[in-house]
Amino acid sequence: MAEADPVGANALLRRWFALAILIVIADQITKWAATDILCCRPPIAVSSFFNLVLAHNAGAAFSFLANEPGWQRWFFALIALVAAIVISVLLVRHARQAGQRWFCAALALILGGAVGNLIDRVLYGYVVDFLDFHIAGWHWPAFNVADSAISVGAVLLIIDSLRQGGAKSAA
Repeated sequence: MAEADPVGANALLRRWFALAILIVIADQITKWAATDILCCRPPIAVSSFFNLVLAHNAGAAFSFLANEPGWQRWFFALIALVAAIVISVLLVRHARQAGQRWFCAALALILGGAVGNLIDRVLYGYVVDFLDFHIAGWHWPAFNVADSAISVGAVLLIIDSLRQGGAKSAA
């Protein structure tokens, strides 16, 4: 792939890390606010399909392994730390390549989300979740800004791989 100019590549790299940092800040501020507002209160119904709740998730996605005796805290923290390092390396490598904006945006979102949840896991032993969507009595597991960033980043990775695959087959 063609190399971008180093000055432009460094500026892009700073932007991707800035996006990740913004996600971490937004995640931590919203978790702090949710904890402050929702502590010791019942859920707040915002609409007919959305509540604000306070949930502490000691497990992974969808509370996977949440009922284990505590080893999962450091296990998931280690996974998040390794993921953050790998994603950072990928960002450094790919920010310098032309045509990698979707990929780098996806990585930055996932990085910010992983670090946001890592902070909770290390400080508290659980991740603070507070967004609760539901329909017809069925509730999606509560989640947070970090989870949203990770999910959007994963969708962008899929879209980018489809775009890249389409571009290769068209060539």
